[in-house]
Amino acid sequence: SAPCAAWGTRPMRNAMPPAAGPPARPAAGSPDRAVAGSPGHPGEGPPERRRLTGTLTGRAVLAGCLVALVSVLATAAVAVPLANRAARAQAAAALTAEADLLAAAVRTRPDALAAARRAEPVLHRQSIQLWLIDDGVPERAGLPEPIVTRLRLGQPVTDRGAWVAGRLAMVEGRPLGNGDALVLTRPFTVGLGAAVVSRLWLPLLVGLVVGGLLGSLLARQLSRPLRRAADAAARLRAGDRRVTVPVGPPAEVAALASALNELTRALAVSEARQREFLLSVSHELRTPLTTLKGYAEALTDRMVDGPEAGRVMLVEAEQLDRLISDLLALARLEADDFPVQFAPVDLATVVSAAAEAWEPRFTSAGLVWRCELPPTGQAVAVTTDGERVRQVIDGLLGNALRVVPAGAPVVLALAPADGVVEIEVRDGGPGLSDDDLAVAFQRGRLAARYQGVRPVGSGLGLALAARLVARLGGTIVAGHAPEGGARFTVRLPARPYKTRTLA
Repeated sequence: SAPCAAWGTRPMRNAMPPAAGPPARPAAGSPDRAVAGSPGHPGEGPPERRRLTGTLTGRAVLAGCLVALVSVLATAAVAVPLANRAARAQAAAALTAEADLLAAAVRTRPDALAAARRAEPVLHRQSIQLWLIDDGVPERAGLPEPIVTRLRLGQPVTDRGAWVAGRLAMVEGRPLGNGDALVLTRPFTVGLGAAVVSRLWLPLLVGLVVGGLLGSLLARQLSRPLRRAADAAARLRAGDRRVTVPVGPPAEVAALASALNELTRALAVSEARQREFLLSVSHELRTPLTTLKGYAEALTDRMVDGPEAGRVMLVEAEQLDRLISDLLALARLEADDFPVQFAPVDLATVVSAAAEAWEPRFTSAGLVWRCELPPTGQAVAVTTDGERVRQVIDGLLGNALRVVPAGAPVVLALAPADGVVEIEVRDGGPGLSDDDLAVAFQRGRLAARYQGVRPVGSGLGLALAARLVARLGGTIVAGHAPEGGARFTVRLPARPYKTRTLA
């Protein structure tokens, strides 16, 4: 058949299950790849820092004690002024009653001042000081002159805050007639606040004890699941993949336990896939090495001819070289250390060149080869990396050549469709099941599944193609071909990209 035929009028089929390539991993130096406990990571700090910050139990106990202390002090700050005001009002009322009672008792007596003085011991026990005015003259200094003047004029005095003998006091004065008078004073500060403060130590002590006990109980309830999670993480680090953490309240602890359990399952699956992949790669490496070793021994024993042995050894060495190259390319792609050069490219030229290169190999293998392109002379121009696109095409065609039996068709097609450019590789081989489509681009999955059933490669080709297409800004999907086998569709954006280089 001709290397490439015009595409014609049949549109490419887009109804196929998506199987997007593996998601891009964060760059090697990105914050997402920081390791817990490493410098700059918000996780576990150095031991000295942890000792300074303390344990959860210590912090909870301290918080409980602080709450108790603040509660007692806040209560005192509110209660003491209120109690002082109430006590001062009560003391003032009592002072007024004492002044009225004493004045009424002695006013009618000829020895009024002497009779009033006999009441002084009783008044002293009530923190009341007695002042007497004889014929308008105070017995001792200290009374304010305005108070003395009013009493001389026969006017009673009530003052809730007067300076008497240099101290603020409540004053009650009563005239007795003929210029005589008595004055009762009581300190303005009744001392109740000091009494309240002096008795705060008991509720404060009780509050501290209760706060410490409640904080300790709360910390134990919170720290127990956290310690279980820490123990589980330590066992995971030691390699135990059977770790499970009980999921229970509160909600935050349950979320942590669920996350650890999910992590355990994910690690177990990931390590199982890694072992499976390593076994598959080891088998692929051993096969050409065994052949090389056998022919080398045959050459040493002069059991085969040199040219024939050299040809076989060259083929096996090339197979080994391709496998190693695939491994290195895939590793560089996953590390985002793979150069991609974007430039304007005519994909029709790229696909046509691939078709011309692969046609002899397919026809010699007895396959029906067909290439479908847009009408002759119509360019399919996009901005991409033409060499990487050719690498993807070569990988998909190499897989088809390996598995498609003689007489079955293999089709390479190119066409624009809905803002993208699609490159299809279809075949009439054994195809893929729906379960295969879900894991088609995972390393080694199909190779391990069909080992010994059909010809398989290293298991790296499709994973490498998916990574390459993702770096080119496109997608690759797998599906069922109308020819009866597998279909792989590469979709690249048709809009032009700014020319750039990714390394």
